Amino acid sequence: MATARPRITSPDAWIGPEIQQDPAWICTLDGSDIAEVDAALARVKREGLRIPFDSAAFPLPRLRAKLDRILDEIENGRGFQLIRGIPRHRYSDGDCELIYWGITSYFGVPVSQNARGHLLGHVRDEGRQIDDPNARAYQTNVRMDFHTDMLPIDVLGLFCLRTAKSGGASKLTSALTIHNVLREERPDLLEALYGLFHLDWRGEEPAGEQPWFSIPMFSESRGKITTRICSLAYYESAARFGEQYRPTALQREALLAVQEIANRPELMLTMDFQEGDIQLINNHTMMHAREAYEDHPEPGRQRHLLRMWIAVPDGKRRPLADALADRYRWVQRGGIPAKAAAAA
Repeated sequence: MATARPRITSPDAWIGPEIQQDPAWICTLDGSDIAEVDAALARVKREGLRIPFDSAAFPLPRLRAKLDRILDEIENGRGFQLIRGIPRHRYSDGDCELIYWGITSYFGVPVSQNARGHLLGHVRDEGRQIDDPNARAYQTNVRMDFHTDMLPIDVLGLFCLRTAKSGGASKLTSALTIHNVLREERPDLLEALYGLFHLDWRGEEPAGEQPWFSIPMFSESRGKITTRICSLAYYESAARFGEQYRPTALQREALLAVQEIANRPELMLTMDFQEGDIQLINNHTMMHAREAYEDHPEPGRQRHLLRMWIAVPDGKRRPLADALADRYRWVQRGGIPAKAAAAA
């Protein structure tokens, strides 16, 4: 079966070996950068500011140019970047939160990422199980399959506070490369991914919304392809609201094909986080996964990442298809609205 879908040739349609050996995706901060970060941190603490604050409160006059280039790389280049060089051992957890917030405030506006209303979220094992339909995968220590995050947020950011005892490596793959592979190997499944799929809000739907939603997994706007592929559990649990919301046989085959292709060693990049690393991902073009991990038994040593969902200004962000407009309006309204029960 032939397809009319074009082959994607932009820099964000990369393959693993080319990227893994290319140090350009790591931006290492130098001594002058850290001096600016230290001065900005001291100012925030001196003025008694708390999160949220805007970038003007965290001045980075020299580093700002690097951050502008990083955002351009995320939006118009390979689609991701790692910032390394923050001397984590010098800072308390609270200092790290302020530094992370201050740096990422230069990329856009952080929005709520869950029904707890978290602008600055915490990715750690909360003892929850992935088969709990009201749990999200980041609240567990299990392996996470390749996915984009729930809302069509523009940039996903992670700051590594503490690493695990073992495991937990971060994996990235280009959804646009997967699009190209499907175009060649299974164009019928690629076409299926342009249709509507039903997904479970997993208990975090805003008031008045259905507990499930429907969107295409691939869509196009102004020549730019966007993906919205989530973890498989979000499709399967949508069936709790009615069998009509379960993936069809063709849809399930397409979703499984995406996972098979994403897990091909030649198509993925593996990152082992160092404490103090900041990973930034274009949530419209990149898919990310995580290996299962084992925590240290001592209290306070558990794997702990800080997470942010960042809405990029309209003139800089990727154009999205009309089919995603209803989902993106929640980004524009500040993300997932907080629920009193969840925040308690």
